[in-house]
Formats: sequence, structure tokens, C-alpha cells
Amino acid sequence: MFGRKSTEKNDPHAEGGFQDRLAQWRRHIHTHPELSYEEERTTDFIAGELEKMGLKPRRFDLGTGLWCDVPAAKGATAKDVVALRADIDALPMDEESGLDFASRTEGVAHTCGHDAHTAMLLGAAELLVADPPPRPVRLIFQPAEETMPGGAKECVEEGVVKGVDRILALHCDPHRRVGEVGVTAGPITSSNAKVRIRLESDGGHTARPHETQDTVFSTAELATGLTAVLDRRLDPRSGTVLTWGALHAGGDAPNVIPDHAELLGTLRSADRDVWATAEDLVREAVGDLTAPYGIRAELEYTQGVPPVVNDADCADLATEAVRRVLGEDGVGTADQSSGGEDFAWYTEEIPGVYLRYGVWDGTSEETDLHHPGFMLDESALEPGARLFDAFARLDRGSGED
Repeated sequence: MFGRKSTEKNDPHAEGGFQDRLAQWRRHIHTHPELSYEEERTTDFIAGELEKMGLKPRRFDLGTGLWCDVPAAKGATAKDVVALRADIDALPMDEESGLDFASRTEGVAHTCGHDAHTAMLLGAAELLVADPPPRPVRLIFQPAEETMPGGAKECVEEGVVKGVDRILALHCDPHRRVGEVGVTAGPITSSNAKVRIRLESDGGHTARPHETQDTVFSTAELATGLTAVLDRRLDPRSGTVLTWGALHAGGDAPNVIPDHAELLGTLRSADRDVWATAEDLVREAVGDLTAPYGIRAELEYTQGVPPVVNDADCADLATEAVRRVLGEDGVGTADQSSGGEDFAWYTEEIPGVYLRYGVWDGTSEETDLHHPGFMLDESALEPGARLFDAFARLDRGSGED
């Protein structure tokens, strides 16, 4: 099921030793998590393991993360280049997994599976070195996925996908069984912009609202009205959703109109055109909705990542790679998510595919991503490494080695 097997102790195709190394890598990274742009020890560790394989990793100029190329087999004629990406940062939260290799860093934890992604890509590196691929393969160990707009943007700006023809990434899915991979063409994640609106007025007495500008009433109008405007001005098929996460108004007295208020929320869409143009519509609507009340409104619109749109040909190749590693039963579907993912910066530049990778053992209680008790079944590590490897060996358009 997992490709060529061997009994050689140091051969990555020997399942026992290889799986042990994958678990050791994952556990080391899990125990020593680091936040976005702070992944210095993690970067050092990855670089050391790649150098042991005879590879020459190059660190990103932004300070953390790295990439390296695996040369094609001697005599290989393929001219295309494939990239494989893993993210390496952790989240600013405590871990409550109870694992004996749980985070030793207070307030920082790998509760999203990036430690597993990194271990699987290290495993793919070992496979590719042991059995050189038919084309050059670029390995990207990317920092700062958990930030906005994401470390991928800076990696792309440094030229990491220059000359690359296609790219693959996967993400742990704790609601999908080990052995199943969700593959889809088209949008699989959403854009994610932050919206902050601050309202200001002179404030006043609630007995005389006509003598001032009512920040509370105007905030309520914005909270509902802006959502309604977007619902009527944007194609509902775009999957665009504005959701408020916080509403604040100054003051505590019931008979005082405060002089300021604030709305905070996110605007998400599965449509790239909406991602690119929504800010203008939001600004227009905020101005129109607050104008009748004489309120001073300041909009801070922080553009987030675009949606990840999986290339159809890459999705076909990924499907074939899943079949080769996990069999036909391993091929599942993946619904489009309203979450954001900075892998989109790569797919803005080159064709790519992003997979939902099952890590649930099928019997224990399911835990969500970004949950303090997040768990994954380490038996998923080896097929994940082999899936990366298999994708790199497939010819685009043919589905064959």
C-alpha cells in the first residue's frame, strides 16, 4: 500500500525504521513549538536533518524557515519542477493533550498539526534522496502560516516558486480517518479580511439624542446594514460572509450616549474577484450607512489571504498519488472551507493543490484544529510522506511515472 518495501535498516522504504524516524521528528518539533517568525530552533533542526541526507538547505531572508532542492535522477529528462510545502509554526495557546511529549513552552503549542506536516515533508526528502525523482523537487518549510497575510507571501516574494511548475500541500484533518484524503478542484478555502470600524461623535444625554450623534444606534445599524448590503450587492454563489466578532461602546451609564464605539469582524469569500474588490464596496457602504446620523466613521480594512483555488490538473495528479499510496478507498472529497490558508499565495503564482489529510484514528473522540486537546494518529505520518513523494514523481497530464 505504501510503495516499495525493503528490510534494509537504513532504507526509508523499510516501514518500521522509517515510521519511527517520522514519529521522532514530529515529537521533537511538537515538544519545542515556536510562534510565527520565531521558528529559529525549528529551522535549525530541519536544516540539520536535511544536511544529514546530503541536501543543501537555504534559509529564507525573513529569518526563519528554509527551502532546498532535491536533484533529479541521473539521466532524467523531465524539465518541469515540483514543489512540496509544509508549514512549521505553532499557535499562541496552551496544550491540554496529556501527551508525554507535549509542549514544554508555556503558551505555545502545535495544535494544528504543523509538526506532522514538517515531519512528513522531511520523510519525503528522505524518500526522494534514496530514490532520486524523475524531475527536480523543491522542498519548502515555510514559517508563519498562522499570521496574516501569512509567511507564504514573503516566501513567494523571495522567489521560492520561481521556475516551479506546480506545488502540493496538505493539512491534517482531525475529522477524517487515517487513510482518507480529501481532494477537490476549484476553491477549497476562503479569503479572510479583517474589518475594524471606529465610530466617533460628541456624545451626549440619551434624553436629547437629536443634539448629538448616536454612536450606539449607528453601530447597530452598521452591524446589520453592512451585512445586508453585501448580501444584495454580491453574488450569493461567491460564498461571501461578513461576521462580527466584537462590538464595543464607551461608557457604562444607561443615560449617556458614548462618544465612541467600535465594530470588529471578518469578511470571507470563496471568490477571488470578491477578495480583490470587496474593500471598495465596504468603504462605500460604511459611508452611506453612517451619513444620515452625522457620525464620523473610520474603516480599517486589512486584506487577508485570497482563497486557495486548486488547479484541476494538479488535483488529478494528487488523486492518482493518493491511489498509489492508499488505494482507491483513500480518495475522498473535500468541501470548501470558510477558513483562510496562506498557501493561496503560491497558487496565485503557479498551479497547485491543497489536500485535506485524514489523521483521526476512527475510534477516539474527535478534536478540532486549534483546540488545546488536539490529537492525531501518528500512523498517518508514513503515508503522508509517501504521498508527497508520489506526487513529485507523476508527470502532469499523463498520470504516469
